[in-house]
Parts: sequence; C-alpha cells; structure tokens
Amino acid sequence: MTHTIEEVRALYHRPLMDLVYDAATVHRANHDHYEMQMCTLLSIKTGGCTEDCGYCSQSVHNEAELEKEILLKTEKVLEEARKAKEAGSTRFCMGAAWPRVLEGRAFDRVCDMVKGVSDMGMESCVTLGMLTENQARRLKEAGLKAYNHNLDTSEEFYGKIITTRSYQDRLDTLENVAKAGISACCGGILGMGESEEDRISLLHTLCNLNPQPESVPINMLVPVKGTPLENVPPLDIFEWIRAIAVARILMPKSMVRLSAGRLEISKEAQALAFFAGANAIFTGEKLLTTSNPEKDFDYALLDALGMKPRAPFKDDSAERKSGGCCKPGGCGCQKEAA
Repeated sequence: MTHTIEEVRALYHRPLMDLVYDAATVHRANHDHYEMQMCTLLSIKTGGCTEDCGYCSQSVHNEAELEKEILLKTEKVLEEARKAKEAGSTRFCMGAAWPRVLEGRAFDRVCDMVKGVSDMGMESCVTLGMLTENQARRLKEAGLKAYNHNLDTSEEFYGKIITTRSYQDRLDTLENVAKAGISACCGGILGMGESEEDRISLLHTLCNLNPQPESVPINMLVPVKGTPLENVPPLDIFEWIRAIAVARILMPKSMVRLSAGRLEISKEAQALAFFAGANAIFTGEKLLTTSNPEKDFDYALLDALGMKPRAPFKDDSAERKSGGCCKPGGCGCQKEAA
C-alpha cells in the first residue's frame, strides 16, 4: 500500500508524545522490543571518491584532512569481521569510497570478502556506490544479505548536497538490488540544513519503495572540517526522534537503525529513540571515518534498559505479528504497509 505525501505530512505533524506512543505500539506489534541488532561498519577503501557529496570527508572535492587508502586485503577485512563477531555484532558492513562498482580484481575481492563474512555466520552488508543488476546478482551469489545505498535527503533538496550523481541514479541502484533479491538498507541524513518538508519528502520516498527497505539508517550529520557543511547548526534532537517515530510507523517491518552522529546524542535521547522504534545500532569506534560510541558504552546502555542483542539471520516472519493500525479497530495513526 502506498502512502501519499499528505498522509506522511499529517503523521509527521502529530503531537510528539502521541507520535512516539503510537510508534512504540507499532514497534511492539512487529518486533521483539527488547532486541537490538548490533552492527559493525568498516571502511575497506577510504578516500579518493570523485562524488561531491557536501557532507563527506572522503570526497576529492572537499578539503577534509583524510589520508587516502587503497582497498584492504581480504584477510585483514575478515580478521576485523571476526573481532566484530567476538564483540557481539551480528551484521558486518563494508564500505568502499567508490562512486560506482567497476568490474575487475577489486570487485572480485569484495565478493570474496562477502563470502568470507557470510561463511562465519554473520550477516554481510556492503556499500559500494552505484551498481548494475549483474553486479548485484554476483554479490547475491557471494552471500550478500543487504546493500546500503542511502537516498540521503529529499529529491527537492538533493541537488544542494550532491551534483555528481542524480536522485534517479540512486533509485536505479535500489531497483537493481531488489531485482537480485538482496535486501536494501536505505535511509538518509538529517541536519544538513534541509527543511521539515524535506524530511517529510524523504520519509515519503522511503516508505513507498517497493519493497520497503529491510533496514532504514537514520543518520545525524557529523559536521567535518573541510566540507561545505562544516558549519551547519545541529538539528533539534526532537526532530531526530520525530523522524524515527514516523519511519517506524510507515515502515513497521523494517529495522530502523541509529547510525552516524550517535556519539553526540545523550543516552537518554537514545533510549527515547529505542522506545520510538529504533532497533539497530552501529557499534565500534568508527563509522567509516567518523567517531562512534565504543562497544562498552553500547552494551552498558542496553543492559541498563533491559535489552539484548538480536541473533543473526533471525526469521523475521516468525516474530512479526500482523501489522496494521496500532489499536484494535483502528485509530488513524497509520495504514497497513504492503
């Protein structure tokens, strides 16, 4: 079932306490609300990207102080995956600063990395830029669980952040991922100077993807010195909570993931985000090139809240009850997602 922009706008403008309550109810109807998916993200090829994303330290168009690195060796990546697994992560994500996937030895090595991570019993995820349908099929054959390709922001605001690839390029890659039978990990970045209407538009686009994303990363901008967005003022934390709650209601079966920017957010605000339906986090010292809370902080927070890590490859269909409205007979807070 599709959602109109008017429906998403009306949901976004609901009183925050009512919105969070309904999101929590939807979350409990579709997930074990005591579980948290623990993910680790590793940059397997850093810097030198020819895209001009205004938020990114890895772009050659920006002046951030970042040392360019070549593609890591497969053995090194699998060693880091084993460490992540030992630390409790169940999904291992690998990111390469490429504008698009090119055929050749480097892509062959990434496929080997995916197979190695999958063989050790972890869910594998990669983010490699744009890719073709055939490349997506190769990743699927290697055992890839999910492909991350964020929309970043609304189509209307997109051109103010990125000019070297179009919004349609991103949608085409997501279509190729879906055709290959790979789950999509697709979300956005909040706090880049976008308007409230841009956040509504982004959520509208995400919830109408077919199929809806398996996971939805909600990033908060981490301003990096040397990038065009280094002086953008921080977004009000309640706008972040509001976006998480709306995402949970519109995409009840998706994993809503707290991603970049979490280091600057208080544990109390993170707990409210979990209550509003966020059920996945990245754990570890870094997210590609930005700092992230250390695992001891994450596990202490989960323990304080009575939460536990989610098992890998969990059969979602067995744990999710039939969705729909958050109250018997309906309350108008949402329509059942397709």
